[in-house]
Amino acid sequence: MEINAYTIHTPKQLAPLLRALRRQRGLTQADVARQLGITRQAVTTLERRPETATFERLMKVWALLGLEVSLHTRA
Repeated sequence: MEINAYTIHTPKQLAPLLRALRRQRGLTQADVARQLGITRQAVTTLERRPETATFERLMKVWALLGLEVSLHTRA
């Protein structure tokens, strides 16, 4: 089992990561939209500007992508 950790400091870092992980899992934007009950356009916006999404929506996307969030204090 491969474990990857991604450190994100800004929304600009999160945007390409979300897109890459979705593609890596073989999902289209339409697939994600259907599973979350939102429009494909909402997925596009979420991937381009994740800072506009609610934390709840991001959590749903992360769960769909098989991710979990872990918060750590900065060293």
